[in-house]
Amino acid sequence: MTDVDTAHAVLQSGLVPRGTRVEVFDTIFTVFLVLGTAVGVVVIGYMLYNGYKYRDGVEREEVKKADADRPTLGELPTGGGGGRKLFLSFALSTIVVVSLVLWTYATLLYVEGGAQAQPQDPIDVEVVGIQFAWRFTYENGHQELGTLRVPEDRAIRLNVTSDDVFHNFGAPALRVKTDAIPGQRTTTWFIGEDPGTYQAKCYELCGVGHSSMNADIVVMEPAEYEEWYASTGGETNDTANESASLVGARGVSPV
Repeated sequence: MTDVDTAHAVLQSGLVPRGTRVEVFDTIFTVFLVLGTAVGVVVIGYMLYNGYKYRDGVEREEVKKADADRPTLGELPTGGGGGRKLFLSFALSTIVVVSLVLWTYATLLYVEGGAQAQPQDPIDVEVVGIQFAWRFTYENGHQELGTLRVPEDRAIRLNVTSDDVFHNFGAPALRVKTDAIPGQRTTTWFIGEDPGTYQAKCYELCGVGHSSMNADIVVMEPAEYEEWYASTGGETNDTANESASLVGARGVSPV
């Protein structure tokens, strides 16, 4: 069984966190924080113990007696207690590291395809980066510039590209970020758990107006979103096709 097969097995085992990207990445952070803290406590505690044990003034005979079973550098342990401790420490470290790598990889596999794992089909939105704004196109053909409206607790799948130079679409509060590359399409997803307005930015230096290339992601109550979506009727927001006017109003020009 390859590492990829093992990771897929872990993914199906129920050990991998599921839910929104926020929940998944927060779980990864918590696991690494707890394990890192535990390792730090053990290592620092062992260092302090040895610092005390071998402190200046301790009787040398006591030290020699305590180190009698310690294996010699370059030689295999011969069954002493120190050798067993060394072997167990390496074995335990290997198990922890390999398990953590497989768990993290399986979790990231879920993140890559999490939109398909949700109870409802995801809503597809086309996202196009232009200097210096974001254009959003919904499934009914409706377009908006600078504002993405989505329903609460529903997976949103973003198909991201660029009309000019390299951009990078990211919304930190929703743990979503992906490249916008001319001639290519990258896909990512997110779920807005709480109604409100979240800011998205461009995270790839793209010209003199880069710092103003922002967008609002408005998470709405499902009923409110359905009412708004029905009102669009597949019509295109006039400003969505007037990016040059918007760029000029900001006092910047494409480069």
